[in-house]
Amino acid sequence: MTYKEEFIKFMSDSGVLTFGDFTLKSGRKAPYFINTGNYKTGAHLARLGGFYADCIKEHNLESDILFGPAYKGVPLAVSAAVALYDKYGIDVGYCFDRKEAKDHGEGGLFVGRQPQSGSRVIIIEDVMTSGKALREVLPKLQSAGDIKVTAMIITVDRMEKALDSELSAVQQAYKDFGITVHSIVTINDIINELLPREKQQESLEVCDGLFDLLRSITQGVYLLGELSPASLDAIQSFGELWS
Repeated sequence: MTYKEEFIKFMSDSGVLTFGDFTLKSGRKAPYFINTGNYKTGAHLARLGGFYADCIKEHNLESDILFGPAYKGVPLAVSAAVALYDKYGIDVGYCFDRKEAKDHGEGGLFVGRQPQSGSRVIIIEDVMTSGKALREVLPKLQSAGDIKVTAMIITVDRMEKALDSELSAVQQAYKDFGITVHSIVTINDIINELLPREKQQESLEVCDGLFDLLRSITQGVYLLGELSPASLDAIQSFGELWS
């Protein structure tokens, strides 16, 4: 089993990936929801950090610092840094920002390894909806000097078009800032992993959610890659999907 397949199972087992009728922050309806708030134990964080480390290693990304935007990104960056050392022997610093600069004690805007000119930074986040967090954190990092953001890592690329654009948030980040966003998995990966398996097990609730997602894709809401033969077979066996 690949680390991507393991991660999809991990999300499902942890109650992070659920299917149903949801309204997202953008106001858009969605047949699935990724509730990262359900990562809430030491075991969850240890495994999650390992998946971030796998993604960093797979793409041969270089960094001096893993940066977690406050507040959600703080435990993510710490767990990823620990896992990167434990699994691959790569020792990097971790850092996160304060919401407001501290003017007493050690002072400053950052906690952990301080970014400075020449630092190579990977930003660690959970998901990316609009790119707002990236827009907020880049000026903070740049205030520390000539910082090179080598990449951003998220758990899931929704592959969802922005409401006012033909690009996804991941694509927009590259267009606006030249930053490549890597994801542990994409919605395409989730469909290809879950649809054949859940169809075989007759898990109708999950299959209905996946089919609703596929319908949204045909309506131009998502940017989908190639479906696997097993997924196509599962769709065909259910009959005419779009009727």
